[in-house]
Amino acid sequence: MSVTKKISIKEKIGYALGDGAANIAWRGVATFLFIFYTDVFGLSPVTVGVLMLVARFSDGISDVLMGIIGDRTKSKYGKFRPWILWTAIPLAAILSLLFTSPDLGSSGKIIYAYITYIFFTLIYTANNVPYGALMAVMTGDDRERTSLGSFRMVGAFGGGMIVQGALLFLVAYYGNVNPAIEVNELDNEKFSVVVSVAEDIENVNIKTEDGIAMFTWDDNTMDFEENVPTPRKSFSMKADKKYAFIVAGESNINASKISIIDQKRGYSNSMYLMSVFLALFMFITFYTTKERVQPPKAQKNNLKQDFKDLISNKPWLVLLVIGLLFNIYNSIKQGIVIIYFTHYLNNQLLAASFLVGLMIASVAGAMITAPLGKKLGKRNLFIYALIFSGGVNALLAFCGPNDIEAIFSIGIASELAAAIFPTLFFVMLGDAADYSEFKNGRRATGLIYSAGSFATKFGGGIAGAIIGLILGAFHYNGQDTEAIKGAVPGIIMLMSWVPAIITVIAAGLMLLYPLNQKKLDEITLELNKRRQDE
Repeated sequence: MSVTKKISIKEKIGYALGDGAANIAWRGVATFLFIFYTDVFGLSPVTVGVLMLVARFSDGISDVLMGIIGDRTKSKYGKFRPWILWTAIPLAAILSLLFTSPDLGSSGKIIYAYITYIFFTLIYTANNVPYGALMAVMTGDDRERTSLGSFRMVGAFGGGMIVQGALLFLVAYYGNVNPAIEVNELDNEKFSVVVSVAEDIENVNIKTEDGIAMFTWDDNTMDFEENVPTPRKSFSMKADKKYAFIVAGESNINASKISIIDQKRGYSNSMYLMSVFLALFMFITFYTTKERVQPPKAQKNNLKQDFKDLISNKPWLVLLVIGLLFNIYNSIKQGIVIIYFTHYLNNQLLAASFLVGLMIASVAGAMITAPLGKKLGKRNLFIYALIFSGGVNALLAFCGPNDIEAIFSIGIASELAAAIFPTLFFVMLGDAADYSEFKNGRRATGLIYSAGSFATKFGGGIAGAIIGLILGAFHYNGQDTEAIKGAVPGIIMLMSWVPAIITVIAAGLMLLYPLNQKKLDEITLELNKRRQDE
């Protein structure tokens, strides 16, 4: 079986669906878990930030161990493919449990969050390290690998589009509580709204469909500081008890324009559905892909030598740091976007349209990566993309809540370049594996690709900690409307210039990457010659 032959479109699409599945999980968690924990589950932002950081400390060990295990797996399906099959259902199950909100006390909720989140990261590792390594053994041609990497990222962004574009609408659908709503006009653009439900609900969110009108409690015993006008209210509801509001700022409000969502049930049921698609896509990836590149026949298992080769692999060391930084950048943006649209633009559902726009830009970015990489070289393209994406993203600091077109334009332009980061990164890890075999006569693909999983998860953990600490410094509380209002400057910072700083640092470090196209061509020719001689 030739290791340099063209891979069929069918196999490339099958491989791409695996990252579509992984991104249903990872982007679902990166985008929605923080706001689910704070606004629905009732954890403080600092608690969530610390949780996401603490859970990362095991990743360095688990990712490396999974790389070692993958390299040493022997089955009729290969080294890496079987792990995609074995972890498909466990990953879908733990994703569902992450967005399940059991009725526990404060300490019980924290313990539940730690257990499910840590198990999620471990199962994700067992799935994603072998999945990433699989790309490097499907072909020995670095250019064909770049094409496969573009397909992979199209699949990844497609999975992200499914979860980020559809989830909020599914939350609204599954979270519908069939409320009884009475609306009476008091004055021009001023209404009395009384709502009730037939069952107890732990946490609901009420707003108008347009998200413009301001809600205050219709309660004369509350002082102004307790009853600040806000475009939405979050509260618990008892069965058959009436809750009264004064709603002002929109005309022609009627019962059909009042939205009341049970966020707990909405998020849980929506993510259960997403988990089914995740498992299905993983099964397709397993059945449609093949492993072709094998380690040198003379290579014997030597863990000490594998680690020695890894630490001396300069391209891998540079990529490890770069991967960590760009994942912090992307994870901050993903983690704050729902909060930004919910509490700054006062239109949570608009976030779904924004995220779909970003995913379309991401698909375009992944598709242009291969031709741009050939023209500019992978290293130079990486640097240009970092600087452009971060610089454009920083412009969001100047946008007000009504600058919708500017926010969408800036976000889409920034994301077009940001999509190039992961597309190149996983391709370049394959180049680092080839470099190690070229230099040392040994190949440890799984161990090298463990950097990809580690960078993704640890970067996400650091991003979560940054979000939590900054929002905590501004006293954010997702269930307290007054605290939310005071935290808006922190939300804007996290959406704009805080992540942009990271891209500048990453661009500088990328200058240290040593593999240019001339060197890669030399490596490919030499390795193909060695394999033909075996």
